[in-house]
Amino acid sequence: MLLFTSDDSFQETDVKSKVKEQLEWIARCNVDAILITCTNYIAILNEDQPSISVPIIKIDEPFFDYICNIYQPQIILFSNPATVNGTMERLKCFAYNQQKSLDLEVIVIENSFELIMQGLKEEYNNVISNYLNQIIKDENKVISVAQLSMVDASQQVENKTSKTIINPLCTLVNSVVNQLDLKIKIN
Repeated sequence: MLLFTSDDSFQETDVKSKVKEQLEWIARCNVDAILITCTNYIAILNEDQPSISVPIIKIDEPFFDYICNIYQPQIILFSNPATVNGTMERLKCFAYNQQKSLDLEVIVIENSFELIMQGLKEEYNNVISNYLNQIIKDENKVISVAQLSMVDASQQVENKTSKTIINPLCTLVNSVVNQLDLKIKIN
């Protein structure tokens, strides 16, 4: 997906074809479900859903559902600016389809994502943790982190402060269980 966003010669049709090919291959490997965690993959799937018999679970849908059922001001944090537009467009569409309104502020933690891309996970977690600690002191809003790379730091801060920080994993378990239970009942 990085190639698509950074290489102008890589066409959108090529990306859609590759994603579809990968998902069909995974489905043929006798899996119970496919979990998609990449925002760009999810956006492509919304446009061109492959016809496979395996359930496709999109990590952000349970996350969006949880966020849409909060009726107070919220902050959603990102470290990777490249995922903000895609994620927020999907969230707005999800909220609209659920007839929900959001009071949501988006913040990108500047110069943090480069650290994780360089393999500096501890430094990355420190930057995210420090930012979370500061925002908890300064704001009285519900806080979410939008990316999986931010989960460890958010859980560390949550454990130390007893302040709930929503992340994409906190709602995923129920969704996976429900998806797999549905498949078991059908078969």
